[in-house]
Amino acid sequence: MKKKNLLVVGVACLAAFAWWWFTSDENAVPKPRGHFRIDLPTAEYLSYASECPVKMEVSTAAKVELFRDRLSADSCWFNIYYPRLNARIHCSYMQVNGRLDALIDDAYGFAAKHEMKASALRRTMISDSLRDVHGIIYDIEGDAASNVQFFLTDSTDHFLRGALYFFNPPNPDSIAPVLQFVRDDIDRIAQTLEWR
Repeated sequence: MKKKNLLVVGVACLAAFAWWWFTSDENAVPKPRGHFRIDLPTAEYLSYASECPVKMEVSTAAKVELFRDRLSADSCWFNIYYPRLNARIHCSYMQVNGRLDALIDDAYGFAAKHEMKASALRRTMISDSLRDVHGIIYDIEGDAASNVQFFLTDSTDHFLRGALYFFNPPNPDSIAPVLQFVRDDIDRIAQTLEWR
């Protein structure tokens, strides 16, 4: 009878050891790192006529925030805010008043400040003679704080500058789909901008 009990206890110990061996953390296979799934909104646009002298199409996924305390006869500031995407396009409108070169230099300077952290800086030229809209969109690749910046002007009276910021760490892999979504919206702004 004792041998039978010893055998049962031995089998139970062996089973417990085997269970521990296969379920212990040191033998577990790690799960690959992943990113959260981001459900992007549908790309739909509405015409927006700002208190600034600009009219453009803005995504229905965004809200326009106008800074009334920064509204004057020759300048105006507003944000295009994407609450679900944790992103903002900071926009500033200024009248040219004969200082086009200085405004373009400032726009390039703001984009170049991010170049230290960037792996590349690509420029897309915008030129639409029918609407009198000309400018550059800067795509700043890498771990830069602002991934896209742009300026649009008619070269004589109007100048609009914008910078896209995400309010989370700039991990290019995790924000890539959102960045492309907002980048398409910036293209839409450039394609539909009208001066008023």
